[in-house]
Amino acid sequence: MRRAVFLDRDGVINRALERGGKPYPPTSLAEFEILPGVPEACAELKQAGFLLIVATNQPDVGRGTLKQEVVEALHAHLRSVLPVDRIEVCYHPGRGASDCDCRKPRPGMLLRAARELGVDLAQSWMVGDRWRDIDCGHAAGCRTVFIDHGYAEALRQPPDHRVENFAAAAKLILDASRTSAV
Repeated sequence: MRRAVFLDRDGVINRALERGGKPYPPTSLAEFEILPGVPEACAELKQAGFLLIVATNQPDVGRGTLKQEVVEALHAHLRSVLPVDRIEVCYHPGRGASDCDCRKPRPGMLLRAARELGVDLAQSWMVGDRWRDIDCGHAAGCRTVFIDHGYAEALRQPPDHRVENFAAAAKLILDASRTSAV
């Protein structure tokens, strides 16, 4: 079985656009800015043997306010600059999607990727910047790391760890994996 780091996209990998204390996804390639330290942190995690799997809710597509082609273009760019192994996307809009198992906080995206890639969820991590990410990671059986940007929303359950950015999350994960390998 393999180990993975599941990453939320907006606010973890790329800068989220903030309005009224809440994060929003970029709507064009011009707005899609990889955060400082992310490429290096991803390279270190890959070198340590982790799969990197992006798990992102993109409900604006389901709501009709963003074209799926834009999201796919952003992901093509992301793949060209970061060593991600897979990108899981939920396009469901949220409300009224009660039959959807993939929209975080539900763990469907993580469970599907784990099943198809042979991932041991108990040896894996979910890194996110919102309560949905942390709840999703817990529901899947992963350890969780919360990147605290000070958004105007509360967590529903505590993360295993809290850090300021993805570089710090990667260091924490790498340190923990070295400790458990001894």
